[in-house]
Amino acid sequence: MASILFSLLLYICLLSPAAAQSKTKHVSNELFNSLEELSRIVDISYCVGTTGVHQPFQCLSRCIEFPDLELVTTWNTGLLLSDSCGYIALSHSPSIKQIILAFRGTYSITNTIIDLSAYPQAYIPYPDPEENSTTTPNPTSPHCENCTVHAGFMRSWLETRPIILPQISILRQKYPDYAITLVGHSLGGAVAALAGLEMRLKGWDVTVTTFGEPMIGNGALAAFIDEQFRLGDGISIPPLDPLDRGMRFRRVTHVGDPVPMLPLAEWGYRPHAGEVFIMREGLPPRREDVVHCFGAEDPRCIAGEGVEGGFG
Repeated sequence: MASILFSLLLYICLLSPAAAQSKTKHVSNELFNSLEELSRIVDISYCVGTTGVHQPFQCLSRCIEFPDLELVTTWNTGLLLSDSCGYIALSHSPSIKQIILAFRGTYSITNTIIDLSAYPQAYIPYPDPEENSTTTPNPTSPHCENCTVHAGFMRSWLETRPIILPQISILRQKYPDYAITLVGHSLGGAVAALAGLEMRLKGWDVTVTTFGEPMIGNGALAAFIDEQFRLGDGISIPPLDPLDRGMRFRRVTHVGDPVPMLPLAEWGYRPHAGEVFIMREGLPPRREDVVHCFGAEDPRCIAGEGVEGGFG
């Protein structure tokens, strides 16, 4: 009887979050290659508003590395901190067929987050731009109970959505077999997250990848994002197939980067799950330097600054 009880207790311990987090899951080759490619794609967005991105797909950055990309349009809502810019492109065969939205970040993200209306406001989904004004909530969307969002990030998205949502609606009809891929860096990651969430609420099948995304809202909003993107129970790795293709939101963080921990938790902000952590300071990383994190605040990942010996 004692041996049976001991075995039962051991089984329970092995199922606990602490025991689960003692294991390390490196990303697959497929996911690593996807993230590496997307990091170059979002890097091109920094040409928007400076030297420019031009059709068919030309720029002074990495455009030459993507011969199968076709520029659809660029956008730049202005020069204020809350403004947004980026580009929409099509990725044609033989590359993966995708509709790509790349959201540019800012060159002074830390100061921007502090200066950019860090007070929270209620998160309420809005209707399509062609259906109503951007100031009227959409009563048919799922309700996010007690959710608040960073007012500056939300304003950036509200100024961007009338530009890109009609474009994506047209492209979805014209290219129904193309996946929708959103990628953003720093401030652009925050806007990409809000854009991706709204598209999910519209029933669109989208995949979002962010690099250095700041926290965009409170714990309720983080849980809502986890639910909409099926990122799991908040303490485990999201359910994946062997090639990591089940992960619809990849929040990439890098050791030493303070931005994913801003705005401060003391102000009520919390991260969502789906974190993929680069635990090596030097760039470019190797696949063995990139790991899946458990839940939203794995202490071995950016929440704990990749504590020494955290991954065994």
